[in-house]
Amino acid sequence: MRILHTADWHLGRTLEGRSRQPEQEAVMDEICRIADDEKIDAVLMAGDVFDTVNPPAASETLFFNTVHRLSKNGKRPIVIISGNHDNPDRLQASAPLADYQGITLVGRPIDHLLTVPVPQCSMEMMVSAVPYPSESRLNEVLSVMNEEERIQEAYDERLAYLFSKHENDFRKDTVNVMMSHLFVAGGKESESERPVQIGGAYTVSTGSLPKRAQYTALGHLHRPQTIHHGTAPARYSGSPLAYSFSEANQPKSVTIIDVEPGEEAQVQEIYLSSGKPLVRWRAKNGIEDVYEWIEAGRDGNAWIDLEIKLTEALSVHDIQQLRKYHSGIIHIKPIYAEKEAIEESLRSSETPIDELFTKFYKQQTGGAEPGSDLIQLFLELINERADEENHAESGRDADCVRSN
Repeated sequence: MRILHTADWHLGRTLEGRSRQPEQEAVMDEICRIADDEKIDAVLMAGDVFDTVNPPAASETLFFNTVHRLSKNGKRPIVIISGNHDNPDRLQASAPLADYQGITLVGRPIDHLLTVPVPQCSMEMMVSAVPYPSESRLNEVLSVMNEEERIQEAYDERLAYLFSKHENDFRKDTVNVMMSHLFVAGGKESESERPVQIGGAYTVSTGSLPKRAQYTALGHLHRPQTIHHGTAPARYSGSPLAYSFSEANQPKSVTIIDVEPGEEAQVQEIYLSSGKPLVRWRAKNGIEDVYEWIEAGRDGNAWIDLEIKLTEALSVHDIQQLRKYHSGIIHIKPIYAEKEAIEESLRSSETPIDELFTKFYKQQTGGAEPGSDLIQLFLELINERADEENHAESGRDADCVRSN
């Protein structure tokens, strides 16, 4: 049996108000062509079909057209679960009609396996389908005590129990897979995933994933990645498009699984080429760098996050000209030399940073002392900046490891 695993389509999503509809149409077409070219027998879509619970009509039309093409009039079964962005009831509303085309829509967690006939290979697939399992969708109070650690334990225990109950009904003569939309501990996040966990809550440990599933198809994290939890592969297929600049230069793909009953699954990535790349420009020599890059045609079909090193503020005219010459420029972030020098001085000094801030504040105000609330706010801003830089750097390191 040959299975295609995809997730996190986020149909209807924009980029700072810019429509991604043409890109989403292109990548849906590409996924359909891959399914045909690779002779896919069944499709697993692991949640976040849409970006909002009330998606635009054009996005719903794109969804219906895509699954119609993928299903091949019922010859290629598809199992689709809701993610944290989807309205589970709305997604499942068309299930009676979808069933006739071999399309199974699951909005909320269920207590039984799905038995899915796969006619192109004359086999059956047993699917443990667990849509985004929020506390409300699990329809129970995970912990009466309002303690984060206990909530996390209760959530993990409840999911482990549900997975265990499902896998007890796996059969030896079927292909047995699990799919869910959740955060597994150890997964690498991107900025474009809106958090589904607070602290450690709503996180599932790798040890709770089903041991007897031949493959675990995951959705929620937008970076394609494999989660190591035993002998059988568990994998996030990732989003088909980059949805934030934290995903700049991150390759996008779908996952293909070759598997037979009782045999080990073989997994491969098929890379996607549709959609505009999201790239970061860092103009260390000022606006002249930017004009030079634009004239040279650099990243002409890309969305741009632009950071410019400046000695004085950009004029409105400059900003308008930049956007006129390259319509893909999304952010323009000025970095002023004086501010950069102060930050570098703060980073390199051995004096505690709160003392440096107090000294600087007194110099700027003629001797006034900053209040404790102001010092605390300054420290929080510094920590946030450091976290952002560390997050971006870890993303670049991971991409380098992957490319090597």
